[in-house]
Amino acid sequence: MSQTPNDPLIIAGVEYNSRLLTGTGKYKDLEETRLASEAAGAEIVTVAIRRSNIGQNPDEPNLLDAIPPERFTILPNTAGCYNVDDAVRTCRLARELLDGHKLVKLEVLGDQKTLYPNVLETLKAAEILVADGFDVMVYTSDDPLIAKQLEEIGCCAVMPLAAPIGSGLGVQNRYNILEIVENAKVPIIVDAGVGTASDAAIAMELGCDGVLMNTAIAEARDAVLMASAMKHAIIAGRQAFKAGRMPRKRYASASSPIDGTFF
Repeated sequence: MSQTPNDPLIIAGVEYNSRLLTGTGKYKDLEETRLASEAAGAEIVTVAIRRSNIGQNPDEPNLLDAIPPERFTILPNTAGCYNVDDAVRTCRLARELLDGHKLVKLEVLGDQKTLYPNVLETLKAAEILVADGFDVMVYTSDDPLIAKQLEEIGCCAVMPLAAPIGSGLGVQNRYNILEIVENAKVPIIVDAGVGTASDAAIAMELGCDGVLMNTAIAEARDAVLMASAMKHAIIAGRQAFKAGRMPRKRYASASSPIDGTFF
C-alpha cells in the first residue's frame, strides 16, 4: 500500500510503494523476521553482511530463505565496520554473494559505545564505493553540511540518524532533519533512533522520504504488531506532510464560527 496515490519512493531509479525500510537483526528467529517484515509492508530489507548468513555459510540457516530476494530488495549493510577498508570490503563481498547486486547501505561507525557514524571515514568510503559502481545509501549524522557532501559525492540516498542506534529516543533534532530535507535532491531516510509509531510519523511529517528501523520493531513486546503499527504511522505521516498541516496559533479559533447565525 502506497502512502498516497502516485507517490512512489524512488531510489537509484527504482520505484517502491512502501516508505518503511526494515532490518533483520534482533528477532528471536527467522520466522519472526519474516512475519514482521511482511506486517511492515517493507519492500527494502537491510541485512548486516558481517552478522548474517546469506549463503556464505552453507551449513547454517540462510536469512534469504525467510527474506527471499524475489520478494524483497535486499539492502546489504556494513554494520560493525569501523574503518574505510572494512566497509568497502564488506560491500564488495555482498556484491559477490548477491550476484552483482549494487544497492548497499554504507555505515562506518566511530565507536562501540555510541555507534555514531565516523563521518570522515564515511565520506572516504562513499567516494570509493560510488566510483566502484555501487548505489550507496549512506548512514550519517544529522549534520546538514555532511548530508549535502554525501549527496554531492553521488550517494543515492542520505540517511541521517534521528537519535543513536537502538536508543528509541525518537527525532531529537527536528530542525537539523528539516534543514537536510529542504536542501536535498536525493531521498532522505531517517535511520536509527525511532522507538514507536509516533516517532516514525514525526519523521515523515518533517518531509522525510522514508524511515529505516530495526530495534523499534524487533524489541517490541509484539514485534509483528509493532511492525503493522509502524506501517500505518509511515502512511499517516506521509499523508499529513502532503496535505499540509494547519498553521499554529497562540489562541483558540472556533471550529464553528458564529458569524451569520440568528441567535
